[in-house]
Amino acid sequence: MASLRSVTIVGVGLIGGSIGLGVRARGLAAKVVGYGSRPATLEAALKLGAVDEVAADPAAAVAEAELVVVCAPVDHIAKRVQQLAPLCQPGTLLTDAGSTKAQIVRELEAAAAGWNPDVRFVGSHPLAGNEKRGPQHASADLFAGRVVVVTPTTQTRPDDRRKLETFWSELGARVVEMPPEEHDAALAVTSHLPHLVAAALAGSTPEEFVQLTAGGWQDSTRIAAGDPSLWRQILLANRDNLLAALARFADLAAEYRQALEGSDAAQLEHLLAEAKRIRDACDARL
Repeated sequence: MASLRSVTIVGVGLIGGSIGLGVRARGLAAKVVGYGSRPATLEAALKLGAVDEVAADPAAAVAEAELVVVCAPVDHIAKRVQQLAPLCQPGTLLTDAGSTKAQIVRELEAAAAGWNPDVRFVGSHPLAGNEKRGPQHASADLFAGRVVVVTPTTQTRPDDRRKLETFWSELGARVVEMPPEEHDAALAVTSHLPHLVAAALAGSTPEEFVQLTAGGWQDSTRIAAGDPSLWRQILLANRDNLLAALARFADLAAEYRQALEGSDAAQLEHLLAEAKRIRDACDARL
């Protein structure tokens, strides 16, 4: 028996489409409704079975929703939630799938004073995306074994926290809780800086050498194929944390440069060994 009456997904691309497919495959909701600004994407999601139906307007989208998941670019999420929250029935929980959290959560907790007190928001971030876009790349198992960060605050009700964490767990994810600010500091290092470095590596490669690229270059630059507009928003939204992470990266790059300039084999091997130790530890935890 479905645990939720109706789930509304706003933005049914890779992440939203995968949520819909996962919910429907596991019978987590009696109905999945899709809503968004791109009719072609909604039609594709409907044909692929990611949603049961699509809504023509925001009021219809959330009319029966028990849970609303907003999968939009980070600079649109707060605005979209503020549009939908006043239209929701009491008891509706809203969440998002954005890659940054602190600014979104601050803005929405301030705005919530004007909502029905039984309509609430708790932030989420599924660490399951890739460089592809669109529901045609969605998978019912995209979140299986992957981390989803949930970012409750002192204003979050325990029942809302449990409901949201249960939802992601039933999609196969491993839920990690942390404050929004801590999330953004961590993701600057583990997601946003890697994208910046991948983009810089790809951008610094002369075109005449591209034919000579193999596994190392391709693995290291895969995420640079992500949508530039989407990533511009993410990088700027987490600018301060990313600048701090970039400064640490530049300091370490300077150590590599110093070792190379001095032909310091011992220091170079030490730096490479430390990098390998951290990477091996990551593999061991997965």
